[in-house]
Amino acid sequence: MTKAVLDIHEKPTAGQLITFSFQHMFAMFGSTILVPKLVGLSPSIALLTSGIATIIFLIITQFKVPAYLGSSFAFISPIILVAGLSEAGVAINPGNAMIGAMMVGVVYAIVALLIWKTGYKWLMNILPPIVVAPVIIVIGLGLSGTAVDMAMNVDGEYSGLHFSAALVTLATAIIFTVFFKNILSAMPILMGIIVGYIYSVIIGIVDFTAVKNAKFFALPDFLIPGVHYDFQLTGAIFIGMVPIVIVTISEHIGHQLVLGKVVNRNFIKDPGLHRSLLGDGLGTFASALIGGPPKTTYGENIGVLAITRVYSVYVILGAAVVAIVVSFSGQLMALIETIPTAVLGGISILLFGIIAASGLRMLVESKVDFGNNRNMVIASVILVVGIGGAAMRFTESFAIEGMALASIIGVILNLVLPGREVTEKDIYETEE
Repeated sequence: MTKAVLDIHEKPTAGQLITFSFQHMFAMFGSTILVPKLVGLSPSIALLTSGIATIIFLIITQFKVPAYLGSSFAFISPIILVAGLSEAGVAINPGNAMIGAMMVGVVYAIVALLIWKTGYKWLMNILPPIVVAPVIIVIGLGLSGTAVDMAMNVDGEYSGLHFSAALVTLATAIIFTVFFKNILSAMPILMGIIVGYIYSVIIGIVDFTAVKNAKFFALPDFLIPGVHYDFQLTGAIFIGMVPIVIVTISEHIGHQLVLGKVVNRNFIKDPGLHRSLLGDGLGTFASALIGGPPKTTYGENIGVLAITRVYSVYVILGAAVVAIVVSFSGQLMALIETIPTAVLGGISILLFGIIAASGLRMLVESKVDFGNNRNMVIASVILVVGIGGAAMRFTESFAIEGMALASIIGVILNLVLPGREVTEKDIYETEE
């Protein structure tokens, strides 16, 4: 094991703290602001809540887990489903997404409580790779049409000029992902957006009017229940958002295992999966309470830890504080708003493809046997129901559809079909 530059509880110097904190902020910045841009929410509030959620996570995990929480891509489609999008790309009913995200946080807390009392092996038997991996593929491919439309169309009409910006953005992100081996390789999204944006300015598709009129200091766009919207939980909101925890909880476990390998700790046992899961859930709940999207631990920041070998929780805390401060910069947020849709579309082509490919990777690494008809049936049904947009409609306002329906059906099929394998191994030992 390579020796750490700064171990988990080592305090950095002032210079190290500033430098390393900004590195983590830049690593998560592109993804964290991209999610709200795609679903019509506020990038500034997403940045603010990423910092708040990270601080909550650190407190709940007793400052033992150096993880940063950013906006979750798994909830893009569910947020669009329950909140809707106007032609201008703004969420029509953002309060619905906030209520759904709060419920997600509550479910996280319930699962954390169950794990605390009963252990975690039962969870792995409900969410094996044959269920989780196809749902991840559905999340990626289900959004592919959105990414392509953003990349090449303006107001529903094809634009070669805008598509060229998308291709430049995509090419840049690919180059930084594949050919760079230093800290820049952990920030392909941010670098893709920067280069794509510069190209967009050169070809004249960026309007700076909003930046000129923006204030240096500006409050983020808060969304408070009872103030900006009525808190009313409906079956449609619950079903539209909550089933995605099937994926995000599995993602969380995977991140804890990978992070444990990077820093040479067993986070599943200390501080415990129940604590890290509760931290993630409370972070998501707090985020939704003021208008931010659901949160998840970020692989980008785990990559930064692996590259720099700086594991200090003080650096993660510093990055959270930097994100909070930056979120109050009115001019910076206005500049973010000028990013062309085509640039976001170019990044989305890669991101959504990576999400789908990560599902395929899980199937391969878990050695799922598709010679087994049981596995073939489960994967096939999940993929077609999810990507095809199947729906069970009960009333005009209540339906279970798309990836939510696919997730539920996948869990049910896994539990009722004969031949289910029961996991007995310790989850951490399986990664050795």
